[in-house]
Amino acid sequence: MSQKADIGLIGLAVMGENLVLNMESRGFTVAVFNRTVEKVTHFVEGRGKGKKIIGATSIQELVSALKTPRRIMLMVKAGKPVDEFIELLIPHLDKGDIVIDGGNSHYPDTIRRTKYLESKGLQYIGTGVSGGEEGALKGPSIMPGGSPSAWPHVKPIFQAISAKVEDGTPCCDWVGSDGAGHFVKMVHNGIEYGDMQLITEAYQIMKELLGMTAGEMHDVFKEWNTRDLNSYLIEITRDILAYKDADGGPLVDKILDTAGQKGTGKWTSVTSLDLGIPLTLISEAVYGRCLSAIKEERVEASKILHGPKPSFKGDRNAFLHDLEKALYASKIVSYAQGFTLLRAAAEEYKWNLNYGGIALLWRGGCIIRSVFLGKIKEAFDKNPNLSNLLLDPFFREKMEESQEAWRRVISTAVLNGIWVPAFSTALNYFDGYRNSRLPANLLQAQRDYFGAHQYERVDKPRGEFFHTNWTGRGGDTASSTYLV
Repeated sequence: MSQKADIGLIGLAVMGENLVLNMESRGFTVAVFNRTVEKVTHFVEGRGKGKKIIGATSIQELVSALKTPRRIMLMVKAGKPVDEFIELLIPHLDKGDIVIDGGNSHYPDTIRRTKYLESKGLQYIGTGVSGGEEGALKGPSIMPGGSPSAWPHVKPIFQAISAKVEDGTPCCDWVGSDGAGHFVKMVHNGIEYGDMQLITEAYQIMKELLGMTAGEMHDVFKEWNTRDLNSYLIEITRDILAYKDADGGPLVDKILDTAGQKGTGKWTSVTSLDLGIPLTLISEAVYGRCLSAIKEERVEASKILHGPKPSFKGDRNAFLHDLEKALYASKIVSYAQGFTLLRAAAEEYKWNLNYGGIALLWRGGCIIRSVFLGKIKEAFDKNPNLSNLLLDPFFREKMEESQEAWRRVISTAVLNGIWVPAFSTALNYFDGYRNSRLPANLLQAQRDYFGAHQYERVDKPRGEFFHTNWTGRGGDTASSTYLV
């Protein structure tokens, strides 16, 4: 084989194929392999015909086709398949070669794999790739982490194929060591869950409370996409609402209301519990999908359980303006929570995360790309130590502007029996975060009463704990204290 490839890729499903075509279009020669070898032939003689793509029929042939240090990207299902391919590759690799996992792997697996491959003299990168089929082909958001020494070897390729913002800056940069890249991708996907849930709740309010048609809702989302809410998800919602089925009716009305999920939203929620971060909106979005999945049970419940019949008698245009503000305010909360989780993980895993840089990675190519992310980057550029986006002057002002409208929308929805878990939990988080005194004092008293778990006092220094013999029968022995 005369010509050596710049990079190899294993896994010719939709994302893998499109990433290969993207790399080739940027001047790179790519070697490809797939466990089902027929797919290699089909791709090389089909979409890849006449291009700088080398088909390989075995792992050994793939490795032999690559320049050194070898760069091999796995685009296979997360979990066991990644480990299996790593073991197949290792015997054929030399010191300094690089294995790249571009799937949606769970970050603890990436931490483990980085350590494992480095122990064998190899380098490992776990990278988030967002943007779906179109993004993979035209320019995704790429979030690499792993062995820092590997970054210079993949940087020219990754930054060439990634999406670019207005000034040409690539939506790809090194995130951090071991599992940092996949952690950032996980949080991205969690925020995506939140954004989608909020949009669907706005849709439900328009449909069930305001009685709007899909065409009317299309016009609203089209208008919203010209202002603060301008984003990919608002844009595709606009297009979905305009799409007609074969009978001329809106296709969206024919789609069964049961949502799927691949696990990244759940991982985000579980991780927030492990790290003690109140990620309420993303968690509600995950639970919302779980509730949607029990369709048959909900249908039966609807025949037995009754609530108010939605009825709106106000000014529809004024309410839609309120709804726009409520959606924006709730979106701010979702991102604020997501970035607090990133900050907690950076402390836990000793990652040096650049929060403004992460916002930039998400500005283009990915599913949550929006104008809004530019404001997040500006917030962290001004104050890299910002503890919560709600404290940034721009976002604080936006919350003040939106607050009355936000409360009107949620109260109206609740009084009319409209399901709005994400809107509601966003407002509850805001009200809790801005409250200097929550009722946890009573909760701590309860814990001390039944379990002698102790409490702190407002008139004593933090860290000094007390126990009360509430009944006179409990004695003075207290349980040990611990904080999450």
